Amino acid sequence: MVGMTTVGSRPLLPEQEAATYAEWFACLAEPTRVRLLHAVATAPGGLTVGALTEQLGISQSTCSHHVRKLADVGFLRLRKEGTATRVWINANCCTGLPHAADAVMGLLAPRPCCPEDVPADVRIRALRAEDWPAVRRIYGEGIATGVATFETAVPSRATLEAQWLPEHRWVAEIGGEVAGWTALSPVSARACYSGVAESSVYVAEEHRGRGVGRALIRAQVVEADRAGLWTLQASALTENRAGVALHHAAGYRTVGVRERIARRDGVWHDTILLERRVDAVARPGCG
Repeated sequence: MVGMTTVGSRPLLPEQEAATYAEWFACLAEPTRVRLLHAVATAPGGLTVGALTEQLGISQSTCSHHVRKLADVGFLRLRKEGTATRVWINANCCTGLPHAADAVMGLLAPRPCCPEDVPADVRIRALRAEDWPAVRRIYGEGIATGVATFETAVPSRATLEAQWLPEHRWVAEIGGEVAGWTALSPVSARACYSGVAESSVYVAEEHRGRGVGRALIRAQVVEADRAGLWTLQASALTENRAGVALHHAAGYRTVGVRERIARRDGVWHDTILLERRVDAVARPGCG
């Protein structure tokens, strides 16, 4: 790519692409053009300049000026129809503009496979029957934080066993003691979603801040990749910054914020939706 430079191992946005995106964003740095573009984009078959002038409540000369600016950068297409000019959206903008925003914000760069700085004294192994009391106790400690889940009571062992994928239940041990757990749950019973699972990671109160979560989520994503799961997702309360950062370290990206998605103790809360796509993750070092 023209003008590619790097900082360490991270590629910077090429100069030519940056110049193109800057031109697009500069063109949209005018509220009337944004409204005009929206009007055209939501009108099947486009609109004439005369109709746009009437909708926006501006003079025809002003409307024509903004239409030309938007057409110059490729957002609009123009066609003469007798004495009128019909304006319609350039369909490529529907993907090109979001792509530009993602590129500038670094969302298209390869993301880490999983944390590398895993503490040596944390052992990860499959969950065993005798671990359930500790797993449920740690779940309760997460509930007590008020930011880990919308649950208000620890689910039964039977409920969790039915919910979690059998091959994707892991515990972390420190000195023979269960210090945390992670599990994946299917998002749907439909066959087309067989490779999509939801992440849960919980660390015992006395072991937080020691890298237990990093060790757990590393095992989670490595084994998910090996098993052919193509999408992992997680939902975190907006207050749970540690949980969001942990998932980002394992290649998850923030997809969006779901506002007022659920209520607990009479208070509505937002959640951050995170997603990890196997084809978007840097493969080296995945184990």
